[in-house]
Amino acid sequence: MSGRTRLMWHPAVTGYDFGPNHPMNPVRLALTMRLVEAFGLDGKVEVAAAPRAGEFTLGLVHEADYVAAVKRAGAEPRAADETFGLGTEDTPAFPRMHEASALIAGQTVAAAEAVWRGEATHAVNFAGGLHHAMPGAASGFCVYNDAALGIARLLELGVERVAYVDTDAHHGDGVQAAFWDDPRVLTISVHEHPRTLFPGTGLPSETGGGDADGTAVNVALPAGTSDGEWLRALHATVPELLAAFRPQVLVSQHGADTHFEDWQSNLTLSLDAQRAAADACHSWAHTHADGRWLALGGGGYAVVDVVPRSWTHLVAIAAHAPIPPETLVPEEWLRTVYALTRQQGPRRMTDGRSPAPRPWAAGYDPASVVDQAILATRAAVYPAHGLLP
Repeated sequence: MSGRTRLMWHPAVTGYDFGPNHPMNPVRLALTMRLVEAFGLDGKVEVAAAPRAGEFTLGLVHEADYVAAVKRAGAEPRAADETFGLGTEDTPAFPRMHEASALIAGQTVAAAEAVWRGEATHAVNFAGGLHHAMPGAASGFCVYNDAALGIARLLELGVERVAYVDTDAHHGDGVQAAFWDDPRVLTISVHEHPRTLFPGTGLPSETGGGDADGTAVNVALPAGTSDGEWLRALHATVPELLAAFRPQVLVSQHGADTHFEDWQSNLTLSLDAQRAAADACHSWAHTHADGRWLALGGGGYAVVDVVPRSWTHLVAIAAHAPIPPETLVPEEWLRTVYALTRQQGPRRMTDGRSPAPRPWAAGYDPASVVDQAILATRAAVYPAHGLLP
């Protein structure tokens, strides 16, 4: 392998824009890239751009009539067909919707190819991670499921085992659905419990279909879960399953909407816990997947205070140039924030916490709702992998 990290970036990904009143403001992408540049990380990675995913590639996951509906909606947004999840309040149609969505997908697919072919050890597409899109419908701000498309491309290239770890506040339902019956893909989602958050799925009992039983893993955590308990849940499930599954590539999704400032979920993580999760995924890639790691963005609606810092940490970790949490944010970036948003940006690359999980080996607490959630997941899937709950 090259040992280099590839950062996928094309300025036109900011064209994925549902309008000024929508939570998914594309300024979060522009501000992230500007912060990456302000820290000089663009000189420590290979910045690359890829073309839009074509119809054949999109067809690895998405149905042809759905792709055609997306094209029609982008050409005439007022005529969007809601039966395909388009033109809804969550996923309104916008001009050139297909082109912008296919461009984001193209970056993830190209990143997956680069990692598998050894052109890069790690690859990051923070514009990606659109994990709710279904084969035949848009959902939850997501048009094309780039994460599923990247995994499908890896399988097409001959990869026998891919692990997907989703740390977004919301269940990674679209990726789970795409590979529900495929034993070659292990999907692990650590998310807020479906009774309190969209999309209303992701119970521990959802374990995969047919010969793939046990390859869908869901850790559903109660609203209000914060740093230490969230990290406990992550570490009490993911590494043992990865060791048993032996993936050849690790794909991870790093939605920043788990943060306590994010208004689209009820989890209360700090930036420091998100950084710890990115660091863990990096370590797991080296331990369990020969270093092959594709890292994606995802949700995140505190577009100034949280998303750019969280994903800049992700890029820095992937570049083997981690930014110490106490580091001051560059003044040039703060000026960019004000110019683009008329807001004051955060001053440091930390929320001032030093989170650490309580190891599962330290013992199960039957009074802990989080421990109950962890045990439910382990009981549901561990036997399928020859592990004891």
